[in-house]
Amino acid sequence: MQVLVRDNNVDQALRVLKKKMQREGIFREMKQRKAYEKPSVRKAREKAEAVRRARKQARKTAIREGLIAAPKPKPRFPAGSRRPGFPSPSAAPAQGGNASGQTPVSPAPAA
Repeated sequence: MQVLVRDNNVDQALRVLKKKMQREGIFREMKQRKAYEKPSVRKAREKAEAVRRARKQARKTAIREGLIAAPKPKPRFPAGSRRPGFPSPSAAPAQGGNASGQTPVSPAPAA
């Protein structure tokens, strides 16, 4: 595998190298080779991967032929907006308040 370094920009070259290694599956293979994998486990894993690939290919073919509906695209949020379910910075509770939003009541002084 070869990556060219342009204008002494090593960081860019490293990013390109990591992306190439990710696409080739080198990181996945290194993780699998950390420990010994029994042949029976290996066969089962490879068979499951083949089934997964075949199902994905069949699903893509069915979508292309119009037999099933395409999945809905995930919503894209602009950089300034927040995702639903996450509080925005303006909706954060004021300093000194508690999580319930109620003001604490102190006991009356004894006379």
